[in-house]
Amino acid sequence: MDRGDFLASLTAGGLAGMCVDLVLFPLDTVKTRLQSPQGFKKAGGFHGIYAGVPSTAVGSFPNAAAFFVTYECMKTVLHTDASPYFGPVTHMLAASLGEVVACLIRVPSEVVKQRAQVSPTSSTLRILSNTVCEEGILGLYRGYKSTVLREDLWSWKQGHVVDSWQSAVCGAFAGGFAAAVTTPLDVAKTRIMLAKTGSKTATGNVLPALYGVWRTQGVPGLFAGVVPRMSAISLGGFIFLGTYDKIRRLLL
Repeated sequence: MDRGDFLASLTAGGLAGMCVDLVLFPLDTVKTRLQSPQGFKKAGGFHGIYAGVPSTAVGSFPNAAAFFVTYECMKTVLHTDASPYFGPVTHMLAASLGEVVACLIRVPSEVVKQRAQVSPTSSTLRILSNTVCEEGILGLYRGYKSTVLREDLWSWKQGHVVDSWQSAVCGAFAGGFAAAVTTPLDVAKTRIMLAKTGSKTATGNVLPALYGVWRTQGVPGLFAGVVPRMSAISLGGFIFLGTYDKIRRLLL
């Protein structure tokens, strides 16, 4: 990837990601509160629907940019002319590696954001300082494994983009389907990030977290927040992929 491609991917990915995250933030707050251990009403209900938005605003651009820069670089590295059938595999691997890198930025932002969403009376800065004081820097990476697993499965919907409207429509449908399938992992991620320090769930193990939700709430608990999650990611897929592809084409 030459310098022009690099800068185009960086700018387009960052702007598209920030646009989606800020516009659809209320849906994300509703989803988080539905998945929280204390329940929707005790987590704030519809009050303070933009709680935690500063964390998203700060982390959104570098997170999205990191994903797409890594994605484009890895596509170039893994590209082969051996067979067109290897194309989807190349895109899947590139997207997976992109998510691993992006989660280094996304997870700290997500931890602070979700804790602010279920504590709308606390400021984002206070939650950040409390997390670092009580758990250290590693506390900001609680739920990293579950986030990477969820995002890797979701990112496999990535494919070769032909035109901006095509990538936008495909992103909406694929995103909605992937959102529904990976909701249990999203629930586990939320419970791990919101768990009290020292609790069993706070260790970050996905299977025990899923089992705990299933034991207390059954299958409905594993799919808590599936409707706002599908809505947000479907709309997000439409906006994100379409905006990214259009901006990148304009910059190039």
